[in-house]
Parts: sequence; structure tokens; C-alpha cells
Amino acid sequence: MLDVLQSIIPIALFYSAPLIFTALGGVFSERSGVVNIGLEGLMVMGAFVGIVFNLAFADVFGTATPWVSILVAMVVSAIFSVIHAVASVTFRADQVVSGVAINFLALGLGVFLTKQWYGKGQTDMVSQPFYSKNIPLLSDIPIIGPIFFQKVYVTSYIAILAAIVVWFVLYKTSFGLRLRSVGEHPMAADTNGINVYSMRYVAVILSGALGGLGGSVFALTIALNFSQSTIVGQGFMSLAAVIFGKWHPLGAMGAALFFGFAQSLSVIGAGVPFLADVPKIYLTIAPYVLTIFALAGFIGRAEAPKANGQPYIKGSR
Repeated sequence: MLDVLQSIIPIALFYSAPLIFTALGGVFSERSGVVNIGLEGLMVMGAFVGIVFNLAFADVFGTATPWVSILVAMVVSAIFSVIHAVASVTFRADQVVSGVAINFLALGLGVFLTKQWYGKGQTDMVSQPFYSKNIPLLSDIPIIGPIFFQKVYVTSYIAILAAIVVWFVLYKTSFGLRLRSVGEHPMAADTNGINVYSMRYVAVILSGALGGLGGSVFALTIALNFSQSTIVGQGFMSLAAVIFGKWHPLGAMGAALFFGFAQSLSVIGAGVPFLADVPKIYLTIAPYVLTIFALAGFIGRAEAPKANGQPYIKGSR
């Protein structure tokens, strides 16, 4: 049993990290009242920038390259998300349509530039990805150490820490109170001197940064290169995690861990006794089926922030 857990948990955490980061971005955006269907596109942009930067600067930054790559991906994706913010907040466009446009634009731009720069449909494999490692001291703890702290990716634990930080920001700071207020009752927030438009811009840009972080972490731990099939549904899984987690950072993290585990089934299935005889195709499609169930409200109906998806017009009722 210990061996089974040791094979399952690190891989599940490994697949969960990108989903956690991106889902946290979705929580920021939707808590402010802006629906962000574009999480998939933000992940694509993050994956593209992370890989291209890594390939270009591996000789310059050495072993620090993946860390610098994810920071650059965060910045570029944050800037890219301004398109969604301008369309949704300033021009009051349909937020779902704007998010879908972000998805198409990111993928199209990424694939086009990849073909232009590398002369083929995918980039080369990176030479400086993230590597799994044993966490000092913690990996020596009996029973718990081998399961949770041996051959793990540091990014997995950074993602969990990030969820706790986002929870603190949203529920224990004045910034979080203002952000949640513009997502629940923007007119009341405006009356109290809160700039609804600014808060929503900040929330969407934060979702862009976290979505880019999720995409770049996925690319630099799992895919190791970029192509049109690098990010295939992970952004939508993250969106499902936001809904499944009831728009709460810790709930979204829990849902992302669940979806990450579902994604890992196709990798670990052969080594798990009760999954060994299940055809691999079923394990491969499992995360997508579970995502559909979550989005359809299979687990229980969740109520979104009251003003989610509603453009705000100053002075209107």
C-alpha cells in the first residue's frame, strides 16, 4: 500500500500544480465579476513564452533558467490578459465571447510564431526544465517522507502555498474585501468609493499572470516543448476547478488536486493494482469526463458571485 501511495501522490501533485495556479487566477477574475473563459489561452501563452525563453536563454541563466522563464511567462500573460480586460470592462463586450477570442488568439499566435521561428510545428525540447528532487530533512521522515517529499517538484508545493496566500489576500485584507465587493454588488462598492473598473482590471491581470504561471509550469515540467497540443483542456479543467471549488481559493485548490489526480491516472494506472486492467484510453479521457460532470453541476450546485459576468455601467441601477 505504501508503494502504491508513493507512486500515486507525487505524480498527482505534479499534474495538479499548473491547474492550481490557473484556477487561482480564475478565482481572482470571477470574484471581481469578470468571467474568464480565456484561462486556456492564458495557459497557452504562458507555455509558449516559458518554452521559447528557456530555449533562448538557457546558456545565460543556467540552472536558474526555468525560474526566470516562468516569471517572464507571468509578465507576458498578464499583459496579454489586458485584451480581455479592455473588452470586458471598458467596452462591456460579452465576457464569454471575449474569453473564447483569447483562447483562439493565443493558440494561433503561439503556433504561428513557432512555425516562423523554428520552421516546424513544435519547438525543440528544453535543456533546462524543472527536475524532481527530494526535499531536505522532510524526505527523511518515516512513511510521510517517501510519499510526499521524495522525487517531487518544488512547483507543486509552491502552488499549494500560493492557494493559501490567495485565500489570505481575498479574505483577510482590505484589497480582497474590495475585490469581492465589486463582484457581488458593484454599485454599492462604487458608492463607497471603490473604483469598480480598476479593481476588475487588476483582477483580470492577476488571472493572466497566474494563468501564464500555470501554463509555463506545465510546459517546463510535463510537456518540455511547445506545440498546438501542449495545452489541451487544462485551462478548462482549471475553470471547472473554480466552479467545483465554489469560487474559493482553497476549494479551487482541492478541485485542482482532484483533476490533477485524474490526469495522472493514465501515467500511474499500470502500476496500481486496481487500475492495471483498465484500458488506457479510459484513463486518458477520465479527467475530461470528470470536468464535464463538474461543470454540469454533478457534485452540487454552486452559486457564483452575484455580479459575475455582468458589465458595470457607472450610475446605472
